[in-house]
Amino acid sequence: MSRTTSPVVKGERGGLWTAIAPRLRGLVFSPVTFALAAGLALAVVILLATGANPLTAIGALFVGAFGEDGISDTISQAIPIVGLAIALAIPLRAGLVNLGGEGQLVLGAMAAVVTGLYSPFPGFVTLVLALVAGMVAGGLYACIAALGEIKFGVPLLVTSLLLSYPAMSFASYLVRHPLREEGSALPQTQRVPAEAHLASFDIGPAHISVGAVLVLVVIVLFTVSDARTPGGYEVRMTGLGPRFAAYAGVNRNRLTLRLLFISGSLAGMVGAILMLGFPYRFIDGALITPAYVWTGLMAALLAAAAPVGTAIAAAFFAALSVGGFGMERATEVPRELSAVLQAVIIVFLAARTGMFRRKRQRDTANGDED
Repeated sequence: MSRTTSPVVKGERGGLWTAIAPRLRGLVFSPVTFALAAGLALAVVILLATGANPLTAIGALFVGAFGEDGISDTISQAIPIVGLAIALAIPLRAGLVNLGGEGQLVLGAMAAVVTGLYSPFPGFVTLVLALVAGMVAGGLYACIAALGEIKFGVPLLVTSLLLSYPAMSFASYLVRHPLREEGSALPQTQRVPAEAHLASFDIGPAHISVGAVLVLVVIVLFTVSDARTPGGYEVRMTGLGPRFAAYAGVNRNRLTLRLLFISGSLAGMVGAILMLGFPYRFIDGALITPAYVWTGLMAALLAAAAPVGTAIAAAFFAALSVGGFGMERATEVPRELSAVLQAVIIVFLAARTGMFRRKRQRDTANGDED
């Protein structure tokens, strides 16, 4: 008995394929896919040149990041990188570059520690107040850079970057003098009381802090706001065409102030999360040395500040960083290779994006001539 397919079903399948095919084609030939493939190919060449087995090394990197021993470290590393990537992507969506994430991160962390140490309220209230204090400190500090551009015409790029240095110096002074733990050889504060620590829970082999949940909530809010709200439309429209947005009635000054406050608040929130989790104290330089902000900025640029893409790119960089340690332990391939891989991916992405832009410009010019 022969089986026949009705024309209606064929039409539905054809329609579904017609809808999916352009998306798949766009994904395969996207600059991000090209950059990842080129970076992986170069990593294989480097591994072969050093005499290592590429499959063993890449397998060790993957197991180091997502195996039972590494998944918790990957999540812990992803919290600050993803959080800061989202914080920087929000103004970047409107074409505003906030380079002051380090200052906002450090001030948010310091505000959270001070609140945690000296709050007279019960533990949970102190925990909430510490998070709010971190957000307010980071947000208000970012607003200074926004006001510099709005009132005095100082470029936001310059102001936000330069304001990081006094913030870091101020925090360093506090932790080395008035807030320094007595008897400690390290420049660090006392531990925040246990009642104000962020809780954590286990899912399988993964040990997850509530801070990861907070960052996940921020990603969801950013995604929904960007795609479904008038405010998100204003931001995207300003990023694509500032003059058109101004002509359409968008108040750029007010938008700049609002986006910088949100960005700084999220950076401060990440600082507070890091202080209310292990090691539960502020240690001078501990937030700056890992370069969370710059890794987050790379992720935001890699994904063109798209909400989900930024989060995925930041998580990828976090996994690459943690996996590098596992690769070094298993194969003696230096973990610095993972940093090289990050840089290569960014370079290839920039080159590929530029190639696409020039091709579009040539096509547009040829179309105009025709």
